[in-house]
Amino acid sequence: MGGGAPVNTPRAAGHAADPVRSSRAQARQPSGSEGLARTAYAAAGVDVAAGERAVELIQSRVAATHGPDVLAGIGGFAAAVWVPAGMREPVMVSATDGVGTKTAIAVAMGRLDTIGEDLVAMCADDVVCLGARPSFFLDYLAVGRLDPARIAALVDGVARGCEQAGCALVGGETAEHPGLMAPDEVELAGFCVGVAERAELFDPDAVRAGDALLGLAASGLHANGYSLVRAELERHGLALDRPYRETVGAVLGAAEAARVAAEEPALASATLGDVLLAPTRIYAADVLALRASLAGAGVPLRGLAHVTGGGLAGNVPRALPGHLAARLFPGSWHEPSIVRLVAALAGLGGPEARATFNAGLGMVAVLPSDGVAPARAFLAGRGIDAWSVGEVVPAAEAGPGRYVEEVRGAGRRGAGR
Repeated sequence: MGGGAPVNTPRAAGHAADPVRSSRAQARQPSGSEGLARTAYAAAGVDVAAGERAVELIQSRVAATHGPDVLAGIGGFAAAVWVPAGMREPVMVSATDGVGTKTAIAVAMGRLDTIGEDLVAMCADDVVCLGARPSFFLDYLAVGRLDPARIAALVDGVARGCEQAGCALVGGETAEHPGLMAPDEVELAGFCVGVAERAELFDPDAVRAGDALLGLAASGLHANGYSLVRAELERHGLALDRPYRETVGAVLGAAEAARVAAEEPALASATLGDVLLAPTRIYAADVLALRASLAGAGVPLRGLAHVTGGGLAGNVPRALPGHLAARLFPGSWHEPSIVRLVAALAGLGGPEARATFNAGLGMVAVLPSDGVAPARAFLAGRGIDAWSVGEVVPAAEAGPGRYVEEVRGAGRRGAGR
């Protein structure tokens, strides 16, 4: 996928510890090196032929994400994408991120087909928080040993994520690192660029005290907190192939296992590993559609917060101006059982768990309170549960982190952050 439309075969450089890089895209052209023996490089642990096979496996899948904005046939060193016609003051918005140690769960389970979706979500949903439409995406995949089928599975997940986010997968890099990474080790990084009219970028200064915070349901832990998750699984001796409900019952008790059966029936036959590998929900297309729908009704969507590392406390205030804060009402939304399970394993109280994980809310929207009901109805029509989970308040009512929690009906307020 590596940059533009044509593809070069893998390019070797340096010595045995250096990566071999596969430029990947929608078509393959001869590089002049086909048929040359590269036995010395192979002896050093680099399989150039495997890189070429990987390119062949993925090129049609990558091309399927391309729309008319992608310029094809211009060379194999970089990608080129049109700025949409008719824009007056186009602004390019970029974001980069990775999947982190969730990759270790995927490797341990021998399933690499979903973490590509996580990669796109981490980047595209940051871009949309500025008000931009994701336009194109690039990835970087590093492996200890290049297995074409594994690369194809990884890239298929990235392509699937791009389709969900509405952006094109225009390029990428596959690097084989023999001697530096274990043979089965995998690392991913992603890069997303979006475009918006300058006037359509979210302006935090438009947020008002009294605005509502609308939380959009997460699909699970998404891709954050997995270093803690893995440490607790090892400490408690929990196997990834153990039935999930059985695990919940053993850790949280029979009542909680019954609650999972009632509230999360889709997990009936899932293992613990299945639940931990649930792909991150990608919100970009849905929240852009929500913004347009609300605008049609005269209701502004004033901001978005993508809930990633740092949980609710670390991310919701980022959508607000400095003189305002977020007050959340724990218990006003559905918290997935996996959050409660990991929190129990690690001995985390509610506030710390919500500052570590997304706690069931992968995106939080800021809007006037009279927009909550139509927003919930619109999102329900797209299969996304949403709740009124809090409100915007003056910063003086919260701690230095401009975040505070209040348990409704109990007269108690959580510690400000």
